[in-house]
Amino acid sequence: MTPRARSALVRPLMEDEPEMTDVSVPADEAGPLEDEQSPLAQTVAESEAEDAPPPPPAKAKAKAPAQGESWLETIKTIFYALLIALVIRTLFFQPFNIPSASMENTLLVGDYLFVEKFAYGYSRNSFPFRGWPVGDFFHGRLFGSDPKPGDVVVFKMPNPNSPEYNEDFIKRVIGLPGDRVQVLNGVLFLNGKAVPKKRVADYVETDPFGVVRAVPRYQETLPNGVSYFVLDRMDDSNEDNTQVFTVPPGHYFMMGDNRDNSDDSRLDVGYVPAENLVGKAEFKFFSIDDSAVWYEPWTWPGAIRFSRMFTGI
Repeated sequence: MTPRARSALVRPLMEDEPEMTDVSVPADEAGPLEDEQSPLAQTVAESEAEDAPPPPPAKAKAKAPAQGESWLETIKTIFYALLIALVIRTLFFQPFNIPSASMENTLLVGDYLFVEKFAYGYSRNSFPFRGWPVGDFFHGRLFGSDPKPGDVVVFKMPNPNSPEYNEDFIKRVIGLPGDRVQVLNGVLFLNGKAVPKKRVADYVETDPFGVVRAVPRYQETLPNGVSYFVLDRMDDSNEDNTQVFTVPPGHYFMMGDNRDNSDDSRLDVGYVPAENLVGKAEFKFFSIDDSAVWYEPWTWPGAIRFSRMFTGI
């Protein structure tokens, strides 16, 4: 059927025109239908489009967080991180660095170490600023236990007449409550008995002027079997001969391993109350000598003492 015959099917009838009979053509004789291009197809498509329900509205995109909300989330994250760090520092482990030579050669200037806070229980000195403002009403220790002779301990300087009052000190526990402690001719006596002291290889150091010096070193062994090294820089110093110290209840007697260069219980520190204990020094995690210059980064790698990192105390 020709295009003209197809168009006759949709032509409207005139009033004075006789009605025409429908003419059908077999399907196999009909040519290809151009549905998209024919006026009939376009009219049907337009009618269906008008009758079809409107499409559902597109979902609105998620609203981007406002600038203020973003800052709030950042502040909350920082707050939680600081809170976690504070809890760990207060209850578990706290890092310290060594600023003086009083514990040579066990601890050197520039060593960084972790202190176990729960080793001897908790007191107001376990908390930052001594637990201010409630710390003044909290005395004694919670879950307290005694340190053992030979432990290396961080404590708050107990002497109120010292300019270093309440500063952090680190020494070795020598005497427990009730012990009698004395030094005679450089030899340590506990309860009237000399602590074994054996000469070992010298400690070799380089002073700030580049002078290499060999310092006499000894190994002491306490009655409980704990051994450690001490330095004896001078043969007959004031600290080599002391009175007899009787440790009062609830206190401890502390000494530095650098015996002639340590402010400890023989001098201004005096007896250390149990509540002044901060924790037990456990291990070194970093160490750097004084050759590093902070504004010269190229000096940093050579100043790191790798052999002292992650070692026990």
